[in-house]
Amino acid sequence: MAPSVQQIPEAVPTVAPGKVVVPVHEKATYKRQIDVEGGTTTAKYPAYLPTWNPAQIYPPLEPYTHVEHGLAADPKFPDLLAEGTKVTKLTPTIGSEVTGVQLSKLSPAGKDQLALLVAQRKVVAFRNQDFADLPLQEALDFGGYFGRHHIHPTSGSPDGFPELHIVHRYGPPGSSEFDSFLANRNSSASWHSDVTYEAQPPGTTFLYLLDGPPDGGDTLFANQAEAYNRLSEPLKERLHGLKAVHSGFEQAQFGKERSGLVRREPVKNEHPIVRTHPITGEKALFINRGFTRSIVGLKKEESDALLNFLYDHISRGIDWQARVKWAPGTVVVWDNRVTVHSATLDWSTGERRHLARIQPQAEAPYETPYVKKE
Repeated sequence: MAPSVQQIPEAVPTVAPGKVVVPVHEKATYKRQIDVEGGTTTAKYPAYLPTWNPAQIYPPLEPYTHVEHGLAADPKFPDLLAEGTKVTKLTPTIGSEVTGVQLSKLSPAGKDQLALLVAQRKVVAFRNQDFADLPLQEALDFGGYFGRHHIHPTSGSPDGFPELHIVHRYGPPGSSEFDSFLANRNSSASWHSDVTYEAQPPGTTFLYLLDGPPDGGDTLFANQAEAYNRLSEPLKERLHGLKAVHSGFEQAQFGKERSGLVRREPVKNEHPIVRTHPITGEKALFINRGFTRSIVGLKKEESDALLNFLYDHISRGIDWQARVKWAPGTVVVWDNRVTVHSATLDWSTGERRHLARIQPQAEAPYETPYVKKE
């Protein structure tokens, strides 16, 4: 299974910037999930089963100019939410569910409106989609409209398609890697935004179901803009101007130890703790326990205290959280810039949970000046 933020221990060890150390006895090998299953599989979409190819080595990411399509979108959504489309809010502050539209058939104007809708609602679940049945390249071409594809440095991917990040859990109770993950934890809650250690982390993100248990395996989302709004004005003002270090070194080391695969050398980057969204202008907290390590300029005790308060504030915020239930044909689209999410590991009957993620990069995080709320 792909090493992910949810497999990093809660007490994250410090890994110094530099080359990730590989134990001498471990060598990267070309691993395929279908081989793990004995050469045959019950997966509904075997082409999406993960592989770990040690030949996939890439240079550091170069800066690129992101085009934010949602800025030009018609706010009435005529090309996205046509007559007959049904939109239901999951909660007042975050999340919507949409039926009656086929994402793969959207025009460029419809895609622009999709970016706007997702920026406004933070996460949108589209039902009865054909994404999983498209040729893999066609699905990638759709996602590529929203930005440069991010290739995950350590996760499993379909053979020949490293741009697709695969989420995969399979095996009877006691045999899954998630069982070892839960061995020393009481809960699977692991709030995070994806790969925030990159200089330009992802924005509009797509995740679609391939196989899933009949019940359970939901994904939780939290609205980081509303989490910011609920803070007191003095604390909001103090957070402005602060930056935090986001690190990919721990994830890379974990990937080396589990699969032997790291496609790019890991990086650290500093991002503002309060981020401004380019479409809505909203300010949002931009920290997560998975990848944020420290606040620049603060002593360790000060940094830990403030970050832990903010992490707890986000995780306790049931007023700005939504739960998305998966079903066949579901595509969930979220804005990684203003949300955190967590999978739930609440089923133990062995059914496969298999999803594919397309994650275009966005702009480098930036902040705008603090404005006191009147």
